Amino acid sequence: MIGLISATAAGAAARDRLAAAWPDRVRVYDGPVGDGVRRAFAECEQLVCFLAAGAVVRLVAPLLGDKAADPGVVCVDEAGRFAVPLVGGHGGGANELAREIGELLGAEPVVTTATDAVGIPGLDTLGLPVEGDVAGVSRALLDGEPVALRAEVNWPLPPLRTGPEGAYTLRVTDRLTEPARHEAVLRPPTLVVGVGASAGVPVDEVLALVGDALAEAGLSAASVAELATVDAKSAEPGLVGAAARLGVPLVTHPAPALAAVAVPNPSDAPLAAVGTPSVAEAAALAGGGELLVPKRKSRRADGRPAMATCAVVRRPGRGRLAVVGLGPGARDLLTPRAKAELRRASVLVGLDQYVDQIRDLLRPGTRVLESGLGAEEERARTAVEEARGGRAVALIGSGDAGVYAMASPALAEASDDIDVIGVPGVTAALAAAAVLGAPLGHDHVSISLSDLHTPWEVIERRVRAAAEADLVVTFYNPRSRGRDWQLPGALAVLAGHRAPATPVGVVRNVSRPDESVRLTTLEALDPATVDMMTVVTVGNTATRDIAGRMVTPRGYRWQEGAR
Repeated sequence: MIGLISATAAGAAARDRLAAAWPDRVRVYDGPVGDGVRRAFAECEQLVCFLAAGAVVRLVAPLLGDKAADPGVVCVDEAGRFAVPLVGGHGGGANELAREIGELLGAEPVVTTATDAVGIPGLDTLGLPVEGDVAGVSRALLDGEPVALRAEVNWPLPPLRTGPEGAYTLRVTDRLTEPARHEAVLRPPTLVVGVGASAGVPVDEVLALVGDALAEAGLSAASVAELATVDAKSAEPGLVGAAARLGVPLVTHPAPALAAVAVPNPSDAPLAAVGTPSVAEAAALAGGGELLVPKRKSRRADGRPAMATCAVVRRPGRGRLAVVGLGPGARDLLTPRAKAELRRASVLVGLDQYVDQIRDLLRPGTRVLESGLGAEEERARTAVEEARGGRAVALIGSGDAGVYAMASPALAEASDDIDVIGVPGVTAALAAAAVLGAPLGHDHVSISLSDLHTPWEVIERRVRAAAEADLVVTFYNPRSRGRDWQLPGALAVLAGHRAPATPVGVVRNVSRPDESVRLTTLEALDPATVDMMTVVTVGNTATRDIAGRMVTPRGYRWQEGAR
């Protein structure tokens, strides 16, 4: 919850804009400002104070305790010009909150955290437990000093400007180790603890068993990703409580699925009780990985029979492939999600001209693998191979990466050993439609006229089907120096089903500085004026030119009135 505090009418107006935009996220504190700040500090994860920075500093200073637990505090001036994170930039999420406020209010986020200022991800923003000399290693990264990366387990980290040697060390491990001098340790969630339990097992017995198993194997509890068990135990209070105390989910599997997992220590007892010869080992191994701790039983001080078993598996770190659509070219049509994925990637793969569009958004240390036109399959293979190496990879394409772009060749190469994230982008068809008017108001289809990958006979059949179905048609890749007859051929097919006066929109370099927009007709369109940077949209029988805009009605009933 975000607490909102204001003192004046101007501050209250800005406050109310946030409250209207985030009705489920915020709580407004009325009354005396000091009381509101104190109450919000105790009750909320974050605060936004529409006050002078000095006043906020004096109010929150006596309340500060531990930066790991304190809420994030953002100060917004009463004119709504600036959003300043004062406390909890990383741990409290104040930096990101300031950016969100900036987008809503048109304010400038003033982020002074050093790592954010220079574009290096803070070690405490990676979503992983971190310990040791975090400040020293962060300072070394900021200063460009050599920082050695010791990755004992693979994990897809963002670019951190690390190398093989250095006076400071960043260690990535799930082992139970004390950080050395000048060393920060990241704990990735690589461990799965499988648990079996009798009815009524105490929470403390489960926790003692898990803690002993991890400690004796030299493994860190901070790297436990989940407790896993059989479906029949999904509501067992001892397991639910243990997972809650560890701060991890309790993941359950059907008994038949666990029975199919090969384990070293099957038993008749769980087979009779829940329908599988193994719960602890099978549940831990259900997602694959290396068995580090075979099944072991809990020990009870009173000598009574054990009520819990556990086993520990290390799952390999999965690489991450984000397939990112950059939109049609304008920076303001690049989505916030796409920007975030570009900054998260330690490896960027893309066409050289697309890389140039977004190079300034990449974090320092990002490895860029770029190539020219015609190397689409090679780029897809490269991106997948990099992700299989446990890295965070972004593969970029124009428009939406899934529309005539890089998603399909990449996913044809990828298997289920990596995580794939699709990031949608604004397509050329949508961007062109927006500047033309509303040509896509009814059913429509996009067709590429490039016969480099698709035989012309197939393309022509699709154009004819669209013409017969009276669909609005957007042509991608309409004409190049080596392909100058396909567009006239496609237009001829459409002309057999549409009137010569059918509106046609021609948009070149949509959203770019040299954008050109022209509304013509099927009869008047000169294919020689079209090139590969152009999107051609042909209306259906209901599409009209209304006040110089191309409009296709949502229904056919009003088309006569639109003439």
